[in-house]
Amino acid sequence: MSERSRRGALYAGGFLGPFGGGVLTVLIPDLRAEFDVSTAVASAVIPAYIVPFAALQLVSGTLGERFGVARTIRLAYVAYAVVSLLAAAATGFGVLLVARALQGAANAFTTPLLLAALAADTPVGRLGRTMGAFAAVQTAGIVSAPLVGGIAGHVDLRLAFVGPALAALVLALVPLPVAAAREAHPEPPSLKSAVNRRVAWLALAAFLAYLAITGLAFLVALHAADEFRLDATARGFLLAGFGVAGVVAGPIAGRLVERADQGRIAVLGALACAVTVPLLGVAGTPLVLATAWVAAGLGSALLWTGLNTLAVEAAPANRGGAVSFIGAWKFAGSAAAPAVWLPIYSIRASAAFAAAGIACVGIAAAIRRVSEPRRRGARLRSEPERIRS
Repeated sequence: MSERSRRGALYAGGFLGPFGGGVLTVLIPDLRAEFDVSTAVASAVIPAYIVPFAALQLVSGTLGERFGVARTIRLAYVAYAVVSLLAAAATGFGVLLVARALQGAANAFTTPLLLAALAADTPVGRLGRTMGAFAAVQTAGIVSAPLVGGIAGHVDLRLAFVGPALAALVLALVPLPVAAAREAHPEPPSLKSAVNRRVAWLALAAFLAYLAITGLAFLVALHAADEFRLDATARGFLLAGFGVAGVVAGPIAGRLVERADQGRIAVLGALACAVTVPLLGVAGTPLVLATAWVAAGLGSALLWTGLNTLAVEAAPANRGGAVSFIGAWKFAGSAAAPAVWLPIYSIRASAAFAAAGIACVGIAAAIRRVSEPRRRGARLRSEPERIRS
């Protein structure tokens, strides 16, 4: 198998993770009818996947680096396929929830290690382009999941589990690129080698990015319904604009990162969102609302391309551990978004979006703390600076 095919499989795995997590979003009514449960109970399939996926990323990258990246990814794909087929065969909702939790757990051992493997297989001069492409592929997975899930619901909702299972089995058979598969750790990687000062600041930036930008999608949909009375279909198209913008802008953002400092590009994206996110709360028409949300998607593409590039360079001794640790906090931000923004939104909608815009400034500040030494020309430490308690 050619190196190009092996590398393409890494991108395919990056697509599968978010796709598998979001494919059930539009199938809540179908699950409710299939298993004869309430809407609230049926909706539990979403956090059942996200919680173990986020929590295990605190350690999954380090464990993968310790036991071997290629071996870990292959086993995680097989596990993902098995539990997906278990979900497809489930006759009780409790079994489905357990299977979803195991899906999330398995995916925690693929997504961050795939990103680290891509970085290991990429020449330094092309790293930004690779990170931009990976971000675009993941965004494509997020955008396409509801569409494919809806089609599966019309045919047989169990296809939403069988399809990803088959894809995971195929990917398990594809070896990693030679450079990415090399195991070159003089000492077994530990969590301490993954979490240094740079990683901590990037984790904070990632948390705020999902809290105040990506995780804001539910609030945009709610505002579209409350303010403009848009129906579910119209809201779906509106929300898709963010993802489409990210898919288009990802490769462009990658080229910008290669031409400029990745920290500056990430800060530029965060500040762009700081301007566009508050506009969501004062939009006077659905068109203006959709335009602002697309603009936020463009800013997010710049932010995540720069942030991912910084992440894979933050702890060279344990690249996978650093990426997975940052990923854990990213999804924690998404989980926290409803609890943070809904109370403010209930008082005044524009205030919630304005507060999210302020949080975007916080993203830029956190990234500057990481890139500031390089910007000043100071010499960065060659050994990771560990967090002191």
